[in-house]
Amino acid sequence: MTKNFIGLDKEKTVKLSDSLNDLLSNYQIFYMNVRGYHWNIKGDNFFELHVKFEELYDDLLLKIDEIAERVLTLGHRPSHAYSTYIERSEIPEQKDVADGKTAMNNIVDSFAKLIGKQRDLLNLAGDAQDEGTVALMSDYISQQEKTVWMYRSYLGH
Repeated sequence: MTKNFIGLDKEKTVKLSDSLNDLLSNYQIFYMNVRGYHWNIKGDNFFELHVKFEELYDDLLLKIDEIAERVLTLGHRPSHAYSTYIERSEIPEQKDVADGKTAMNNIVDSFAKLIGKQRDLLNLAGDAQDEGTVALMSDYISQQEKTVWMYRSYLGH
């Protein structure tokens, strides 16, 4: 087993970095969707949702940077082309969503995809003894589980 400059198995970091780049693609599409919701929201809950969507996309942007930097920390390159993001993302691109309920349902669905991917990454990172990625994914999952609960409650689920 060959180790990289931070003491992790080089082969395992290739798989981890690929999974992190997959996650990055999903985050980027999710981020742009939420920006669109923020810009285009209309209706009774405009003021409330406009602010909530801005909070969310600010948080997503921070996570995008952390994920990309984690790929670099593992010794690999983060994806940085929207064509790659669209190709790899399981979160579909949303266009012209102005209805708050539709946007919130899309957000809950997107979080479900992200949480699933992060759980898979948590397992990969644990197997590779990559505590940095484990900590990052664990933090994201615990935050997002609470967020999903709150958004689902808003929707009456």
